[in-house]
Amino acid sequence: MSPVAVDDRSTGAATGAPARRHRPELQGLRALAVALVVVYHVWLGRVSGGVDVFFVISGFLVTAQLVRAATGPGIRFGAHWARTLKRLVPSSVVVLLSVLVAAVALLPENRWLQTAREIGASALFAQNWQLAYDAVDYYAQNNTASVVQHFWSLAIQGQFHLVWPLLVALVVLVARDRPLRALFVVLAVVSAASLAFSALLTAADQPFAYFHSLTRVWEFGAGGLLALLVDRVDLDRRLRVLLGWAGVVALVSCGVAMDVGSRFPGYLALWPVLAACAVVVAGSTGSPHGVDRWLSARPVTYLGDLSFALYLWHWPVLVFYLVVRDRTVVGPLGGGFVIALSLLLAAATHHLVEEPLRRARSSTRRSYALVAAGVVAVLGAATAWNAVVVRDAERFSTLVGDRDHPGAIARVPGFEYTGAEDAVLIPSQAVVAKDWPDASAFDCAVKPGTEQLQVCESTWTDTPARTLTIVGDSHMYLWSAGLVEVAKRRNWALDMMVLGGCPYSTRSETYPGDDRCREWTDQVTGELLDRQPDAVVTLATRNARPGRTETTPDGFVERWRQLDDAGITVLAFRDNPRYDSSPSACVALRGRDADACTAARGDIYAETPPYADRADISPNVFFFDFADYYCDALTCPPVIGNVLVHLDDNHLTATFMESMAPIAEEAVLTATDWE
Repeated sequence: MSPVAVDDRSTGAATGAPARRHRPELQGLRALAVALVVVYHVWLGRVSGGVDVFFVISGFLVTAQLVRAATGPGIRFGAHWARTLKRLVPSSVVVLLSVLVAAVALLPENRWLQTAREIGASALFAQNWQLAYDAVDYYAQNNTASVVQHFWSLAIQGQFHLVWPLLVALVVLVARDRPLRALFVVLAVVSAASLAFSALLTAADQPFAYFHSLTRVWEFGAGGLLALLVDRVDLDRRLRVLLGWAGVVALVSCGVAMDVGSRFPGYLALWPVLAACAVVVAGSTGSPHGVDRWLSARPVTYLGDLSFALYLWHWPVLVFYLVVRDRTVVGPLGGGFVIALSLLLAAATHHLVEEPLRRARSSTRRSYALVAAGVVAVLGAATAWNAVVVRDAERFSTLVGDRDHPGAIARVPGFEYTGAEDAVLIPSQAVVAKDWPDASAFDCAVKPGTEQLQVCESTWTDTPARTLTIVGDSHMYLWSAGLVEVAKRRNWALDMMVLGGCPYSTRSETYPGDDRCREWTDQVTGELLDRQPDAVVTLATRNARPGRTETTPDGFVERWRQLDDAGITVLAFRDNPRYDSSPSACVALRGRDADACTAARGDIYAETPPYADRADISPNVFFFDFADYYCDALTCPPVIGNVLVHLDDNHLTATFMESMAPIAEEAVLTATDWE
C-alpha cells in the first residue's frame, strides 16, 4: 500500500514530532498493570483498571510511532499492520488452540458451544462485540463467563491498530502545513466525544458499554495526546517524582476504591487513565526516590516483557482451575498455583513464540501468511468442534415423548415407565442453553408505526376453528413450543406478541419505572382489541425472584379486565420456578441425582396460587396451574422423565414444554368446553 508522507522541512513541524527514545518505565508500567489484572481476577474477583492502562500505553506508543512516520518517510500501512498482527496473533493462536483442547477435556458439555463461538470471535478480534451482543440479547444473558472472555480487550486493541493509522494519515494529509497541531485538535475532539458517549452509554446500559469499542477510544486518545505533548512538558524533578508515585498509588487503589466491573467505563475510567498518564509524564526522573527507578528494574521490566502472554494465559488457567476444583473462588494456595502456572506458560510463550518471531526477518507478505494460517487454524478447529457438538445433540432432538423420554407426562398420576428411567438426558447438555422454541412456523413482522411490537402469525391454517394469541414475556414465548402441535392438530391459529422481560401488565414488572414495557403492552392491547382473538394466553403469576416470591400483580388483573370489556377470554398460566443458578448446569457438574440440584417445592410455591386469594378477578379468566408438572409433592427436580426442565435459572427448555403439550391441551379443552 502507498505510504503517506508530509514534507515538514519548510514548516519545522518535524521538529515537533515525538522523540524516539527508550522508556523502560513504560515496560514497568505494563508489568504493574498486568500484575493488578491478575491479582484482582484471581484473589479479589474484581476488575482492577489495568486494562485501561494498556490502552493508554498503546495510544501513546502507536501515536508517537505513526507521527514520526507520517511527518518523515511516510506510514507504510501494509508493513505497519503486518508487524502489529505478527506481534498479537501468534501468541493468541497458541492460547486459543490450547484452550480449545483443554475445554474439550475439562469443561462441562453445557459450555462447549459458547466456548467454541467465543474462540472464533476472539480469533477475528471481535470478542468484545460478541460479549456486547450477549449483554443486550435477552436470550443470551445467562451465558457463563467463558474461558476466553478476556480477549475482549485484545479485540479492541486490534481494532485500534487497524483504524488509528488511517486517522493519523488522513489528518496529516489534509493539514499539510500544521499536521501536528491539527492532529492534536482531532484527537482531542475524538477523545472528548468518545468520553461523553462512554458516560452516557454506561449510565443507560453498562454491560453493553463495557465492551463497546467506541466507549474506549478516548483512552487510546489520551495516550495519543500525551505522545504529542510529553516532550513539551518541562517539570521540576521533585514534582515529577511526586507525580510518578501519585500515579502508581492511584492505579493500585483504583480497583479497591471503586466497583470497576459494574460502573466502568464511563467517566470513572478517568481514574486509571489519568494515573497512567501521570506515570508517563513523570518519565525517567533519575532520582533514587523516583517510581521509575523501580519500574525500570530488570525483574519488573521482564514481567513487562511477559505482560501480553501473561494476560492471555491467566484467565483460562483460572477458569479451568475453578471448574476442575468445582469452586467459585480461589484460596491463597490455589491462587498462588494459578499465578505460578500462568507465569510459566507466559514465559514459555514469550521465549518460544514471541521472541523468535520478533527476531526473525520476514517480508510483509510472509507475515500476513503466517497470521492468516494461525487464524484459519483456530477458526477451523472451533468450527469443526461446533459442528460435531451440534450433530451429536441433534441425534437426540426427536426423542421427546418416546418411552424413555416422557418428560412432563411422567408427572401424570398413574404414569408408569415402560422404558429406562436412567436413559440419556434430552436436550443434550451441549445445546440446552439454546433450547428455545423454533419460530419457523410463524410469520413475524414489526407492526407498522411501532418500534418494538412484533406480531408473529401462524402459517399452517387460513380457516382456523379458533384463534389464540400468546402474549407476554419469554416465559410465555416458551409455551409456543407446547402449543404449536396442539394448534395444528385442532386447526387453531396461534399468534404471538412477546417481548423479553415484559409480562402482560399495565406497568413494568421487571424494571419498575421503565416505560418500555408499559408502552409495549399498551400497543399489544390495542392490537388485541383490533384482532379480537378467541383467547389470549398469558401469565397468571410472576416469580420475580428465586424463592417464594410468586404474586399476581395488579397490572395483570387490570389488563385482564380490559380484555373482558372487549369480550376476549384469557387463559392464564401459573409461572414456572426461578432459581439462583441453572439446575441443568448443576446436573452437568454433579449428576442428575445430586441433592444440590434439587429445590424444595415449599421454598418456591405456596400451597395455593396467589390469584386464588384475589376477589377482583374478571369472569373472562381461566387459570391453569401446572406446578405439579414442574415439581412433585416435595421437590422441584432438575430432570423429569429424562428431560432437562430448565435451560437456565428461570426458563424452561423447549423440549420440556413440548412434553407439556397433551397436558395443556386437555386442561384448556376441559376448562373452556371447546371441541
